[in-house]
Amino acid sequence: MDLDRSKPVWPQIADELRRRIDAGTYAAGARFPAVVDLATELDVAPSTVQKAVAALRAEGRLYTVLGQGSFVAESDGDGPDA
Repeated sequence: MDLDRSKPVWPQIADELRRRIDAGTYAAGARFPAVVDLATELDVAPSTVQKAVAALRAEGRLYTVLGQGSFVAESDGDGPDA
């Protein structure tokens, strides 16, 4: 992924993660990759990825299960904690 470093990076990452969810790369109900793994893949700081993940969680695209990680919500935004 080519990031435009002249603009805020986390919204670009959030857009890419949305595309991956929409394309089925991360399927509904599947465990979402760890922040540190995504940060390594994208060559950015974990805090940058965390902001993008928080945005997806706020949109209802991801949900978190304490002690288990984040998961991709169903397409209607329903997760166990929705």
